[in-house]
Amino acid sequence: MKKIDEEALAEAYNRALALEKSGDFDAAAKAYAEVLALDPEDHGGAAVRLASMGRGETPEKAPDAYVTTLFDQHAEVFEDVLVEQLGYAVPVLVRQRLQALGLGPFKRMLDLGCGTGLTGGTLRDMADDITGIDLSENMVEVAHEKDLYETLYVAEAVDFLDDNDEEPFDLITATDVLPYLGALEPLFFGAADNLLPGGLFIFSSETLPAEVLAGRSFMVGPHQRFAHAQDYVRDRLDATGFDIVEISDITVRMEEGEPTPGHLVIARHRGEAQLNL
Repeated sequence: MKKIDEEALAEAYNRALALEKSGDFDAAAKAYAEVLALDPEDHGGAAVRLASMGRGETPEKAPDAYVTTLFDQHAEVFEDVLVEQLGYAVPVLVRQRLQALGLGPFKRMLDLGCGTGLTGGTLRDMADDITGIDLSENMVEVAHEKDLYETLYVAEAVDFLDDNDEEPFDLITATDVLPYLGALEPLFFGAADNLLPGGLFIFSSETLPAEVLAGRSFMVGPHQRFAHAQDYVRDRLDATGFDIVEISDITVRMEEGEPTPGHLVIARHRGEAQLNL
């Protein structure tokens, strides 16, 4: 594997960030192209930054190296930043909706993108056995210290779903996963393959106004996270074998003092998965 010139990479990335911040998107795009040439695995997320500026193609997902690096760097302060500073409360919303709908308890729960264990901790008394998956080893280490999960894996969510041959789950959660994915079919198919018939798939997504999405199924928003159109989410769930129990409008988090709109989705696996192209 080609060794990365760290000094040249840092110079190009910092230059790209400065140009992007100044509003010179064309020059920033050229600088980010230099970044990608130096670091094809894209630890700094140049591809999603290009897409957020409207330059280049929208990637199918955020690069694994970028997501890993991002969360490894923030593992120790993750909960303070996300919960206290950004007002993130999706796991609590999940619990509230499950209780309001009379759903649960569950025998086997899979927590995709488990992070430091916010969702696992919030639902701990509602599931007999919880498995957590996260790309960030540092996040998994923090979750492990809390002793919330029976099993923890460092893995990419879709890869785990594709490779898993353990018994199926009756609940799969993904409370901060979709903002790092564009195309949803791989995740939804993987969830269907790992759920019992009648099992629940619960996840959050971010969205943008219809005039901003402009007919697109998904796009990278101004804060380098993916936003999805509700119609696209509904369509792909139906195509991959899910019936929608409930879709709620939520505020996912605060960003620069403004609410980030999104959806909390509860879907039930029909026991079939046939994509209608």
